[in-house]
Amino acid sequence: MGVVVKKAQQQAALWTLVRDVAVLQVKLLVDGLRDLILLPASLIVGVVSLVKSKNGKPGPQFYRLLVFGKRSEHWINLFGAIENSPERFDYAESFGNADIDDIISRVEAFVIDEHRRGGVTAQAQARIHQAIAAMKRSKSGDL
Repeated sequence: MGVVVKKAQQQAALWTLVRDVAVLQVKLLVDGLRDLILLPASLIVGVVSLVKSKNGKPGPQFYRLLVFGKRSEHWINLFGAIENSPERFDYAESFGNADIDDIISRVEAFVIDEHRRGGVTAQAQARIHQAIAAMKRSKSGDL
């Protein structure tokens, strides 16, 4: 009887894997569609937040979109099937505690240092400020 139980457990594990692979495919599709929508939406809403800024404070529209994105990320739970793994993985070791935000912070620090030295980024920042000012003027009809 122990052989039958073990065989049934193995078969259940295989079906769990098949299900998890299929569910991951659906989740990847949903995640990709969300990203496809968020890409242009974030740019548009980011511009709206800049245009709607008051007293040097940006409008809340972009950050509201981020809240939606964070909620949808939690809802999709892309890698939730890892809980069904027969092994336990310490996935933090592969990348440590760093994430893309850490990398961007390092790049940002480099760009700020270059700006302070009067490098090319100072010219880029001036152009961005000019573009934002032009958008605000066009919004108010001052163009």
